[in-house]
Amino acid sequence: MPSSAIFPDWVHGHPKNEKTKPQEVPKHKPKARPPRGMRDRIPLYGKLPRYTGPYQVGTIDLEVPAKQPRTFSDITRQKVHIIALETVLMTIYYPAQVDSMAHVDKSTVLQTFRPTWLSRPREQTSRGYAKFASLPENVALAWFLCTTWFTKLPAFKNAHIAEHWPQHGAARENHRSHERHVGNPPPGGPEKPKFPLILFSHGLGGTRTAYSSVCGEFASHGFVVVALEHRDGSGPRTLINHPDNSPASRECVEKRGNVEHFKSSKEKPYDVVDFIFPKHDRNDTTPGHTVDKELRRAQVDLRLAEIHEAYQVMQEICAGNGDKVAARNLRLKGAIGASKRGLEGIDWSTWTDRFHTQGVTMVGHSFGATTTVSLLRQREKFKYITQGIVYDIWGMAVLPPPDDPKYRLHVPLLGINSEAFMYWRENLKVATDTIQEALDEGQPAWLMTVRGTVHISQSDFCILYPHVASLVMKMTIDPVRAIDLNIDASLDFLSRIMPEQIRNEQPFMRSVVDKRLLDLEVTHSIPEEHQPDPKYMAVKLKVKHEARKRLVPGTRRRYWERLEKSREEVWLHLSPDCSKVGRCQTCVDRRTGYAELNSSQPQDEEEVGDWENIVDEPKSTSNALVS
Repeated sequence: MPSSAIFPDWVHGHPKNEKTKPQEVPKHKPKARPPRGMRDRIPLYGKLPRYTGPYQVGTIDLEVPAKQPRTFSDITRQKVHIIALETVLMTIYYPAQVDSMAHVDKSTVLQTFRPTWLSRPREQTSRGYAKFASLPENVALAWFLCTTWFTKLPAFKNAHIAEHWPQHGAARENHRSHERHVGNPPPGGPEKPKFPLILFSHGLGGTRTAYSSVCGEFASHGFVVVALEHRDGSGPRTLINHPDNSPASRECVEKRGNVEHFKSSKEKPYDVVDFIFPKHDRNDTTPGHTVDKELRRAQVDLRLAEIHEAYQVMQEICAGNGDKVAARNLRLKGAIGASKRGLEGIDWSTWTDRFHTQGVTMVGHSFGATTTVSLLRQREKFKYITQGIVYDIWGMAVLPPPDDPKYRLHVPLLGINSEAFMYWRENLKVATDTIQEALDEGQPAWLMTVRGTVHISQSDFCILYPHVASLVMKMTIDPVRAIDLNIDASLDFLSRIMPEQIRNEQPFMRSVVDKRLLDLEVTHSIPEEHQPDPKYMAVKLKVKHEARKRLVPGTRRRYWERLEKSREEVWLHLSPDCSKVGRCQTCVDRRTGYAELNSSQPQDEEEVGDWENIVDEPKSTSNALVS
């Protein structure tokens, strides 16, 4: 008599019984990232993994006075207009030289300096997070002190920009020796590579270092990434420097841009900008609440102005005027928020014509993705932006497209959702409509979801606090693996759609991993594996039989992992193949507004008839754009 006749299915670990069938993410391992030293081996303390690209990474912090300081909207606190542009703060992530000490006086050891993940001054940033999370300040200070106070980025401060080409396929190796290997320049190409430019916009509660894993990964593959720190009240806390006898002084800014300041802050040489909560609903970012459109629109307007100002700064650097930019820098040694290195050791002449100022990519997460969509609609002003990537867009703050056709999305677009946000039906509809809009305009566009992820999976928080993300938010994927999937899909997207004159013979093309995530079969229904209860919608996932899955013996866990390896880690919802021809049920579901997930109710005859006629049309020519 077989044992299956005696014991129930779950004893054998057989997927026949639906109630005990695990619905977890395939257990694929992240890319190899051996630790650098003792700091990266400390157990139970927040640490960031090294980057996987063929380049080491350098960072530069800049804060420069805005060329056009001004206020946005009539929103006030204590009779002071608070949405204002005064200075622009950014961190530049970029490919660094193979030998980070080669161009520096060895006695200064500048290039071995690694910046802290928690923005300086760390105490101020911690107090800002306390206010953002509605926690006592002492609790937040203790939390960061015990977890990430001394965490550093795996990047070098003020490193020399890379002048070499990487080897072909270097990022596919399982060790880090390729950082020291130099490849040959392309035949007939320049000796020094010219890198593409990315502008990055953070989400609510973010900073210019909160997405260092994503920005650093791009830089390690051969991009110059400008991560802005928005001063629109969307971050936990940011500091605006106002030195005397400077274009950024309060007197000068007030005169040039009619900007106002609180009287209580004029005793200090800097202003504090904390997270701004809507007056009428502090929780306007969660499902079931009404978005404060006046505040969010003003914040987007300020963000767009900051992005344009940052781009102009990068233009100056590329044109050989980096010294002039450095002369305007407000993050000098001794200034609030500045590192002890300042800009020491940077040879700005090596930055001349080293990156592209056209064919720029705009990337954003959450509210930053909302900012990205708003920017891409303004093609006349932002002509230098030619494609966009939106990570887990907060769609409820996205304004509907104007009636004017010129404001529609006429650029290639990639959208990557977290699974937690995918279950938020209203938000998913906006995200899908946005991608479909680009498809309707004949642009290559994709929308996908990374399984097992939550909203913060595309930031550093899940990597630094994996146990919190797993136990509290029920994230089921390895957080580093989630970053890998986002980067692989993004690089695949950019390798297909970037302007040809920029894409050809780019360093990142030598390390693009052939995962073909954008070529997966489109999901024909909206999955609901980890759909949470309504009160936890968009906040966390729901894991069935969680206790059993966390406590199962190792043998059975490995058995399930082998079964799960055959399943995909990504759900693809929209692609150019199903853009306007109606072959994909996901498109049909989108047209009906996702009234019901996995709805089986038949559509009315007229609607079905229209789609049947479309199906008979010739295949879309969108594939020609991505071949």
